[in-house]
Parts: sequence; C-alpha cells; structure tokens
Amino acid sequence: MRSSRAGLVAILTASAAGILAVIAVLLGHQEVFSTWFVFLVFAVVFVLIFLLVFFLLQGFIRQKITPLYQIIHGTGRKDNNKGNIAATRATLGQVSQDVINWVVSRNREIARLKEMEKYRREFLGNVSHELKTPIFNIQGYVLTLLDGGLEDPSINRLYLEKTEKSINRMISIVEDLEAIARLESGEAEMQFEVFNFLKLVEEVFEMQEERAKKRNITLRLDRKYDRPVKVYADRKRIYEVMNNLIINSINYGNEGGSTTVSCLDIGDTILVEVIDTGIGIEAEHLPRIFERFYRIDKSRSRDFGGTGLGLAIVKHILEAHGQNISVRSTPGKGSVFSFTLRKG
Repeated sequence: MRSSRAGLVAILTASAAGILAVIAVLLGHQEVFSTWFVFLVFAVVFVLIFLLVFFLLQGFIRQKITPLYQIIHGTGRKDNNKGNIAATRATLGQVSQDVINWVVSRNREIARLKEMEKYRREFLGNVSHELKTPIFNIQGYVLTLLDGGLEDPSINRLYLEKTEKSINRMISIVEDLEAIARLESGEAEMQFEVFNFLKLVEEVFEMQEERAKKRNITLRLDRKYDRPVKVYADRKRIYEVMNNLIINSINYGNEGGSTTVSCLDIGDTILVEVIDTGIGIEAEHLPRIFERFYRIDKSRSRDFGGTGLGLAIVKHILEAHGQNISVRSTPGKGSVFSFTLRKG
C-alpha cells in the first residue's frame, strides 16, 4: 500500500513538473498557441495538484483511522492487514457511523455491568443476612445451654432441637445455592425422558397434602383428563419445579382457597399453569420475582421455612430445558405461573 502510494505521488509530481515546463515554453510562444489553451493547461495543473494533495491527505487520515477501526471491529494487533483493508474500503461516513455504534454499544455494556454489580452487592448482602440469622440463633441456643440449660433435660432438648432446625436451614440455603450455581454453569446434566406429567402432579399433590390441609387449601387439576399428558423432560427436575410452585402457592394462598394445575396442548409443547387464589403480587415486584433471595413478604417467607431461592431454582431448571416461566398476578385475587414443556 505504501509503495503504490509513493509511486503515485512520484508520477503526479513528475507530471506536474513536465506540464510546468510546457507552460514555460508556451508562454514564450504565445503567437502559436491561443490564450484559451494556456488556461486549459493551468486547469490541468490545478487538477493534478489537487489530486496530489487529496491522495496525501487521504493517506494521512487513513493512517490515523486504521487503529480506531481495528478497535471498533475487534481486529486487534493480530489482524492488522484486515484492519487496513476495512479502513481502506470504508468511507469517512461509514467510519463515523461505526464509531457512533461502538460508543452506544459500550455505553450499554457499561450500564449492564453496573446493573450486574448492583445485583452482586445485593446478592452478597442477602447471602450474608440469610446465613447470619441461623448462626446467631445457634449461638444464642448454645449460650443458653452453657449458662445452665444443660442441667434441665426439658430445656436442653428444646434448645438442641432449635439448634438442629437452624443448622438444617443453613444446609438448605447452601444446597440451593449450589444447585443454582450448577444449573447456571451447565454442570447439572438433564436426564431427559418421556413421562406422564399428570402422574407427576398427583405425586406432588400427595407430598404437599398435609401442608395444604393445615391452611385449608384444595389442590386439584382443572379438569379430568381422558388420557395421559406425555412430556419430554428431566422428571426429577420437573418434579422439583412443580413442588416449589405448589409450596409457594400454599404458603401465599388464602385459607379456604385453592391451587389448580392446568395443562393445555399447544402445537409441539404443553402449556402448564399453576393457578392460586392467594394474596397476589404487586406489579412492581413481578420483574424481580425469580431473583435469588427476593421476597415480597420477608417475615412470612421465613415463617414457612423458605430460603428465598425456590423460584430462582424453578427459573434455572426450565431454562436448562430451553423453556421460560412467566407470571401474571392480581393483588388480592391470586397468581398464575406459566411455563411450557416439550411433548413426549
């Protein structure tokens, strides 16, 4: 590129010098050539000089733009030739637009990183708080026992049981966090198989029957199905999804209410909906409902023994299946959690 540019400059310079010499001769023989021809020669010289300046200026600009263009397109030092080609072919207008697009992209990336940093700080604060509570409880129980509680069998048994409950809570939090980490990293392998989803729902209902009875909540299917609803998924993981959603609907349901599961055939997928008649969720909370440790009613969630990670686990399991979960809710009337599964 540089050699061709130097050759072009040499040719233009020689041409200009030759034409200037011709002009000098012409000026001495004005009787041979008319005045208009002299003006034409001057015009040609002007054009040649203009082209010379233009190419020199273009080369200078290109030299300055090429590194920037390489940065924008991520060519780096290992791809200098491609960067030069790109910069050569691009007009200044294109480069300008690329710079604008690059700046917009970087601003978005910075905004996203700031948002992630905000969530990271919030997450660490939540983890600290969730673990701190049972640790302080255990510390209090142990101090009580050391201060004389060990001598009273009824007291030491009571506080040992409370200590065990706090330890189990910490174990649950750690296990849930580990499960989410494995799902996010892709380490948790899905064992796909074809199974009857209705049978799985019945198993979850049986498991949570006592919990529902304590709050006088009815667990049911939306209708009687005349044939099995076959899906292709990881049965163990989907059981965990349904179990978390049913427990959530019971914990936040109104006494005397109901939790209904419906299945709708949509093309090559089955739409599953878990419908409750509970307290509902305010619109401001809906975008964050699937975040780790996010609670609407923190005291109520802890009263039921929740870790605040159930819905986050549900979301990640379904994403590992290539599916998504959504929620719509009306405060005071209830919520509907919806997701799809591949047909079996």
